[in-house]
Amino acid sequence: MRNGAGPIGIFDSGYGGLTILNGIRQLLPQYDYLYLGDNARAPYGTRSFEVVYEFTRQAVTRLFEMGCHLVILGCNTASAKALRTIQQNDLPKLDPERRVLGIIRPTAEIIGSLTRSRHVGVFATEGTIKSESYNLEIHKFFPDIKVSGVACPFWVPLVEYNEADSPGADYFVKKRIDQLMNLDADIDTVILGCTHYPLLLPKIQKYMPRGIRIVAQGEYVAHSLQNYFERHPQMEQRCTKGGSVHYLTTENPEKFKEQALIFLHEPVEVDSITLM
Repeated sequence: MRNGAGPIGIFDSGYGGLTILNGIRQLLPQYDYLYLGDNARAPYGTRSFEVVYEFTRQAVTRLFEMGCHLVILGCNTASAKALRTIQQNDLPKLDPERRVLGIIRPTAEIIGSLTRSRHVGVFATEGTIKSESYNLEIHKFFPDIKVSGVACPFWVPLVEYNEADSPGADYFVKKRIDQLMNLDADIDTVILGCTHYPLLLPKIQKYMPRGIRIVAQGEYVAHSLQNYFERHPQMEQRCTKGGSVHYLTTENPEKFKEQALIFLHEPVEVDSITLM
């Protein structure tokens, strides 16, 4: 593994992590970024803890080999099912000086300052909801907050098939919002716990009861990373600053380009990579 300074690695099982990358780049455009999407094996949401951990470990190891000292799991499922094991078991063996961060904790840390009713909702994939990661992380910081979660299995395909703005999306979005509010009518803050969901924001806002705050992760992950660098200047110095982004996919690069256009609204160049 390279010991010199390198880019910040961002890993996702698919395309949703591009919303995390976008949020980070808006706040911290000066750094170099290396985005890796394991699109060939996506989605991770319905896979077991063991499989998600193994796939995520392979990706983190590869990003380390490509010069990253810091890797962000820009994927809620990977953050929920693999982050802790990688941090505790793998980093000491791979390289104790390198770091892997997730995207659930940054949202959990700030949620207490956003909710007044202390009732919070979470929309996420089935895997993230079943893991109860948001409940656990939020209760570490705010034991008094009640967390209710709803899995939204059709939301990711709506985004990836570019149907987020279509009339057909209304039914699936309204159905899950109604389900969440039936669980707890006192919810005043809702976390979009999947990185695809910000692309459904216009529809979510359309059907969400008035006065409820909707929390997308990109902005909060970016501020958390900025704060992390302030607290760990030695890691900040290991991240190169050229303002570049390099994209890698385990799927067809042409397919990635099409999807990236939906998420980033700009053309990208991408290279193919194999994970084992």
